[in-house]
Amino acid sequence: MLKVIGVRFRQAGKIYYFDPAEFEIRRGENVIVETVRGIEYGKVVMGTRFVREDEVVLPLKKVIRISTEEDTRQMEDNRKDALFALGICHEKISLHGLEMKLIDAEYTFDRNKVIFYFTADGRVDFRELVRDLAAVFRTRIELRQIGVRDEAKMLGGIGPCGRILCCSSFLGDFEPVSIKMAKDQNLSLNPAKISGLCGRLMCCLKYENDHYEGTKQQPIPDIGEQVCTPNGEGQVVVLNLLERRVQVQLTSTGVTVEHSLDELTPMHS
Repeated sequence: MLKVIGVRFRQAGKIYYFDPAEFEIRRGENVIVETVRGIEYGKVVMGTRFVREDEVVLPLKKVIRISTEEDTRQMEDNRKDALFALGICHEKISLHGLEMKLIDAEYTFDRNKVIFYFTADGRVDFRELVRDLAAVFRTRIELRQIGVRDEAKMLGGIGPCGRILCCSSFLGDFEPVSIKMAKDQNLSLNPAKISGLCGRLMCCLKYENDHYEGTKQQPIPDIGEQVCTPNGEGQVVVLNLLERRVQVQLTSTGVTVEHSLDELTPMHS
């Protein structure tokens, strides 16, 4: 077993494991660590715990130090300078007439690199742009193309439900979402109703999918099927798989009654 802490570098970003070394580190503290991008400033979102070796990517990097006030000030300066860099990059993109949408910019903590995030419909030749930016900022430049879901995660917003986007508030990783999930949950297949701000299927279609899949493994009637209820024979008109209840229109009276799945008996011809 390995002793680790979990660190995030962005709001709702992926959690990375680090070795806390001799430090007593609590959740909510900020730390300075070494990553593949260089020295970075991150927030501890998972306190000290023990995990199996197959749960982490080895070798495990050690925490360099718990952040100081000076580190926090540098991080704030980096964020302000990144906003300035964003404006300069916008100007350069317009100057070169490139078909790309700039989303965000950030400095690595040690200021060895400026990373610009953008979206585009296809490949973009930005070699001249990189040379111009390197001449302005006199540091390494990286332009990273991202997808529309990552764009929504970075920019944030309010979803159709009226709440802050899941991806920008708590989802660390995107999971595959399919139209079959919407069908299984008897949702409208109108793209406008089941798509998020990114234009892709909403991530929340995944949340209850396991429950629906588990329920469908059990015998359940289809809409329009004839069944027997404690009130008499009728036709299934509404299925509520989440609560395992159905509404049945009685043949004798035309009245619609609601029952649990356990109260129904299929009719055999």
